[in-house]
Formats: sequence, structure tokens, C-alpha cells
Amino acid sequence: MLSDKNAAESSTPLADFIVPPDPERVEEPIVPLAQLPKMTETTALPSIATPTATPAATSTATPTTANGNTTVARSRSSDEDGIFSVLYSVGKKVAIVGSIYLVGYMGWSVAWLIAPVILSVARDQLAKTSAKKRDIAKASALANEKDVILARIDELPAWVYFPDVERAEWLNKILKQVWPNANHFARSLVKETIEPNVALALSQYKMHGFRFDRIILGTIPPRIGGVKIYDKNVDRNEIIMDLDLFYASDCDINFYLGGMKGGIKDFQIHGWVRVVMKPLIRSMPLVGGLQIFFLNNPNIDFNLVGVIDFMDMPGLSDLLRRIIVEQIGNVMVLPNKLPISLSEEVSAVALKMPEPEGLLRIHVVEAKNLMKKDISVLGKGKSDPYAIINVGAQEFRTQIIDNNVNPKWDYWCEACIFTTINHLVGFSLWDYDQSMPGVQADDVLGRASIDISSVIKKGVLDTWLTLEDAKHGDLHVRLQWYRLTADPNDLQQILLETQLLRVTTMSAAVLSVFIDSARHLKQARSNSKPDPYLVCSVNKQKKQTAMILRDDSPVWEQGFTFLVNNPDNECLNIKIYDQKTGNDIGQYTYTLSTLLKQFNMEVIQQPFQLQKSGPESKLYMSLSLRILKAGDIVKESESLEQAAALQRSTSTDVPVLSTQLSKDDQAKSKRLSAESPISEEEAVKSAPVIPASASLEKPISEVVSSVLTHRMPETTSTAGEHGLGRIQLSITYSAQRQKLDVTIHKIMNIPLRDPSSIPDPYVKLYLLPGRSKESKRKTSIIKDNCNPVYDASFEYLISIAELRHTALEVTVCTQKGFLSSGSPIIGMLKLPLDDSEITTPAGLKSWFDLQPELKHE
Repeated sequence: MLSDKNAAESSTPLADFIVPPDPERVEEPIVPLAQLPKMTETTALPSIATPTATPAATSTATPTTANGNTTVARSRSSDEDGIFSVLYSVGKKVAIVGSIYLVGYMGWSVAWLIAPVILSVARDQLAKTSAKKRDIAKASALANEKDVILARIDELPAWVYFPDVERAEWLNKILKQVWPNANHFARSLVKETIEPNVALALSQYKMHGFRFDRIILGTIPPRIGGVKIYDKNVDRNEIIMDLDLFYASDCDINFYLGGMKGGIKDFQIHGWVRVVMKPLIRSMPLVGGLQIFFLNNPNIDFNLVGVIDFMDMPGLSDLLRRIIVEQIGNVMVLPNKLPISLSEEVSAVALKMPEPEGLLRIHVVEAKNLMKKDISVLGKGKSDPYAIINVGAQEFRTQIIDNNVNPKWDYWCEACIFTTINHLVGFSLWDYDQSMPGVQADDVLGRASIDISSVIKKGVLDTWLTLEDAKHGDLHVRLQWYRLTADPNDLQQILLETQLLRVTTMSAAVLSVFIDSARHLKQARSNSKPDPYLVCSVNKQKKQTAMILRDDSPVWEQGFTFLVNNPDNECLNIKIYDQKTGNDIGQYTYTLSTLLKQFNMEVIQQPFQLQKSGPESKLYMSLSLRILKAGDIVKESESLEQAAALQRSTSTDVPVLSTQLSKDDQAKSKRLSAESPISEEEAVKSAPVIPASASLEKPISEVVSSVLTHRMPETTSTAGEHGLGRIQLSITYSAQRQKLDVTIHKIMNIPLRDPSSIPDPYVKLYLLPGRSKESKRKTSIIKDNCNPVYDASFEYLISIAELRHTALEVTVCTQKGFLSSGSPIIGMLKLPLDDSEITTPAGLKSWFDLQPELKHE
């Protein structure tokens, strides 16, 4: 049966299994098996020939060398790779075991072992994420617009989102053609401007010798995602346009830091660039110059390669990365601009001298309900918050409040504003975590921003901002706009206003300085011209020009802006140094009070004789002083209604003062009559008759205050309505500072319940509703006294909107039991803070009767 079956199978024609020979195929000689090279693990198996296989495929699939040289080379390469792999594995294990042994031998905490591991893993993940973003960005920059939209749906061009932004493919085509030439300009800008600034910043960390070795910005030009031209609220002498710039380069930049060599790859930058064409002239090219700058800090990313990244002892590459980003901002982000002159008709002063439009005074009051980022062993959440305020490249930082998710900073800062169109104030809240220098370990608690134009419209903006990038949290800020005037008569008004703020760092004027050039500087060393740079300062503010190599008549053409507290008492100090020796080769001091007497408070391109220099050494500069003046404040509708009602009520003649008293004024008069030996009738009789014209000029409350407040006695002879004594308080609220001041002067006529036990009184304050620990204030304890004098002042940060719904609880207590029940409370008082007298400059100062103990709400 088996033979029959085999016979049946063999009956199939043999021709069906035979491949017909290829007529073009050259038959290869048959090699005996013993002469074939031995197969190794890395030898590729010959491909199985198919009927359609080409001769080339067949010849490459089998070894063609009789002696097996190719196979032997592959075998040697494999052996070398295996040796290096084994050595790497052994070295890695030795390093791990050695580090563990070192930690145990030195008796260090296990955190010294765990922290670097966690940091290394986090850095690897961050590096992978950044590399992926850079690859996508580079691919998008190389692709056409359709591919960009399909590849990056979440980052569409600006013209898709904003109807007033136009497409700019024509501009992208022009950039592609001019990029090789623009490449040379950008390279010189990096070498001449950014390199010395980075070297100076690194020298502060004891890292010297930074220099760029090779700068190749690549062949990929920047891409413009959209263009917006402003045709409203723009000066006739300028053209303003914004460009949505995206640059993902294939750059190749090498640098040296000391003896270490590093590099920058895959540099990217994305942000809105403003181009201001001014002034417009009547000859070609019709535009006198350009000012190019970023409105706000752009998104900058790049990859560090070489020894700097390989030998990163945590923080070195992070520090270098941060400094490079900061220096780019110091060149191209407001208030810093890149000026380009296009015509000789326009002077350098007109193009490069700073021209601030105004000043923004920022008050970061408080925050509430912030996220809890620090988790302790007991699981109780906390944060150590601080805030960073960014206005372009200007950055301010509040103090750190430890262990508090409802911090009160009361932080003030000021920023010069050079453009008000689409310019933002950014607020970012952070949780402070101690870390190694250069390593960013702080956690973000949220972000918010305000358009400066909205502050200018209202004059003062007092608001709570809901934090973005956070689960919850709010930030309370107050911003006020000040315009600049050239009238010296406005100085006294702003000085008085800053004094009322009681913040010593607030300014009253803005000084613009343009350093043009110097002539015939003295030599700092024999037979060699100096390497001069100039430092100018006002108070603690210092600005420095670039260094000019080997020149005794340097041309800087750089402008700076200074905030001045009081021009009558301050000076501009100028010193010129030689960088090689550090010697002082020229000085000059300009008293700002003399600038107040100049026409329009300006000095344009005047020479000044340098001191401690040669007889012909002169400095050419321009100065401009501007006084701050508060912008027009647009009041809320409620305030306007109250003012209108007050004006209507005072529109007729008032024969006697008492007939025009409001409820607040009547209450005040009642308090005064109870405190003063003069009766209410006598006070009314002695009150002057006020004509209608006077009543229209001043509110009645101010008139009453000016007439009757001098009758406030310093003592009282009664123990009050309830026989518990009386307390004298002063309550004042500053709307500008958002601050409530409460002063406890004295208590009089505390009764003795037990002659043998004289009370030891003290006073506690709370804000209602809530009675939180944060609002608790307490005076010192005065032993054995029924008429204690404290004169203790306390402050609360509170907005005027919250003030109207807040009350002050005053509790007088004693360390000894006052009643038979042993209660420490002598008397209490609850004062609503919506009294209009509190917000007047004089505030409310009065005696109040202590009441029996009230039940807590």
C-alpha cells in the first residue's frame, strides 16, 4: 500500500517542479562543500532565489570572496562590539555599586542616592519630550502650509484664529531668498552683542572664557504665520505691524566655556515680533529706520550638545541655557529694541533714544485658595508661594510666604511702558522649593495676565484674577497708569502722592539717557588705546554699554531708562572704564535738578567735559526728564451714582449746617456731642453758614470734618452706656495702598469688680465675618491698670469692595478673671467699616462705649 502511494505521488510530472533556465543567466561553477567558507553567527544567509530574481540580487546574497574576507571582517567587528558592550556593562555596575558603597561609607542620607537617580530620569524624559517637539517643529518649518496645518492642528497659524491677521506667504518667499544674507547679519549680532553679555553673566558664577567658535544658522529661514497692520490710534509718523514669527533652525553653533567645548543644535524661537517703521521721511526709502522687538518673552528652546551636556553636574547646562535665553531677551524683548537705521537724514537720537509712553505702578496685594504643592509626612498640604511679574523683559519678584495658601504680599513695583498696543502684564505664582543652584525645582501655582490698554482706559484697575494652569486659586492685584509730562509744576503733586503711599521705592519721574560717544579718552596703559565701556547709574540702578575694542573715541549709541524718586535730590553718575585693566578713565556727574530748568526738560547731543581724564576728553549724550502724572480714573457706576446724588442734594442754598447733615455726619455729630463738653445745640449755633457754592465744591462730610474734628477730647470722664469703660480708636483706609490702619490709643474707666483684683487689660482685633487667625491682632498686656495707654497700630490688606462688607470686632480682655464666671472679656465692640469717614485722609478717630460680651456668629 505504501509503495502504491509513493508511486502515485511520483506520478506527478517532474517538469512541474523544474524552473526553466534563464537564457541570460551565467552559470557559476560549482564549488565543493569543503572549499566553502565556514558560517558564523553574523554571516548573512543567502536569499532563496525566485524565478524573477535578478543577477544582482543573486550575486549580493551569497559570499563572493573565495577566502571569506568579508565574513572575517564582520566577525571581528562583532567581537569588538561585544568587548565594548561587556566593558560598558562592567563599568556601569561598578559605578552603581561604588556609589552605594560610598553613600554607606560616608554615612550620608539615602536621599543623596535617590535624588540624583530621580533627577536623571526626569531629565531624560524631559530631553525626549523636547527632542520630539523640536523634530516636529523642524518638519513643520520645512513643509508647505497644508502639511503644517495637518501636522500641527493644535498650533495653527495666527491668521486662522484672528480675523485681523493676514496671511504672509509672499513674505515667507522673500525671507527664503534673503535668508543667506540675513544669516550674516544675525551671525554678527550674536557675536558682537550676545557673546559678551553671556560671558559677563557667566563670570558672576565664576565661569570664565565663554566665546563662540562657530556660528552657522543653517538654511531654514524663519516663517511668518501672519501679519497684522495697525491703522488706528497710531501716530502719522510711524507704521506698526506685528509678525507671528516661528523659527526652527538647523543651526550648528559651537562655543567654548573655559577648556570645555559645547554646542547648540535645533534652536527654536516662537513669538510675536513688532516692527515699527519710524520716522517717515520724504526721500527714499521713505522710512528713516526700523525698531524690531518682541512684545513679551518668546518661547525659546534649543538642544545643548558636547561636553557641556555630557558632563552636566546637575545645573550646569540648565544655568547656561537660562543665561542664553535671558541675554536674547535683553537684546530683543521690550524695553530692549533692535534699532536699524535706513537713512542718514535721521539722527541716532531720534531712532535709538528710549521713548516710554508711561509708567505702570503694580501692587500685588494677596492671593487666596492656592494649590497645596508640598505634602508633609502627616499628609497636611502647604505651599511657600511667591509671585513673578513680567512686563516684557522687565521682571519683578515678591517675597516668599512660608506655609500659606492665602498669602498677603503687599508688594509694589513699577515698570516703564514703551508701547500700549497688545502689551501684557504677566503674573506667575510659584511654590518655592530649595534646590541646587541653577536647577528649577519650584512648582507652578498658576498664571494670569492683564492687557495694559485696559488699565489705561480705567486709570486704576483693582481686580481679582482667576489663575490659569491651576485647579484653583485667585490673585488680587491693583494697577495704576501714569502718563508722562514735561511740566515741572507737576512734580510736587506726584511727590505728595508717593509720600501718602508710604512706600519709599516709588518714583516721581522717568529719566531717559542716550549715550552717543566719547572723544579723546586718556590711555589706560602705555602705547595702547583703551577698551572702553561706560557705566551710568541713578541711585542703585546701573546700566552698562557695550565694550569697544582699541578705541579712544568710541561710539556707543545706546539708550537707557531710569526711575527717579525725586529729581531735586538725585544725580546721574557716569564712569568710563578700560576693560583690560579695569581702570577708571573718565567720570561725570550730572545733577538732575538742573534738568528741571532746561527747556522741555531736555538736553540733546551736548558735549560734557569728563573729569579725571584728558583735557580734551568729552562725552556726548542726550537727557530727557519726564514727570509722572496719574491718568484719568474712570470711576465705577456706583461711585458715579453716589456723586450724582450728593450733587443733587447740595444743589440748593443751605442756611444752616445741621439741615444738610447726612446719616454718617449726624452720627459723627452725635459722637462729638457726647465726647465734648459743648452741647449739640451750641455746636450747631456756632457752626458757620455755608453758601450753596461752597457746598457744591466740597462734600458735607469734609466740611463737618474740617469744622468739628478739633473738638475731639483726649480723655473721657464717663464709663460708657454699659459701665464697662470707653476705648479710643483711629481707623483709616488708604484706597491707593489697599490698606486699613487701626490704631488703639487708650482705654479709660474700666470698672473694678473686685477691689483686690485690678485687671491686666489687652485688646484683640478680628475682621468679620470669618474671625480667621490671619485677621487676629493683639496688643501687649498692661499690668494692674484701669486706664491703659497702648498707641498700638495694626494693618490689614483689604480691597475697597471687601471693606464695604467687613466689620471690625474689638475685644478688651484681661489675664485675670473679670466676672464671677471667670470670663476674661471686659467688653466688646463691633464697628462696620462702610463708614465714609474711614476713607477720608483724616480717617475716623473717636471714643466708643464698650458693650457686654457678644455671642460669636
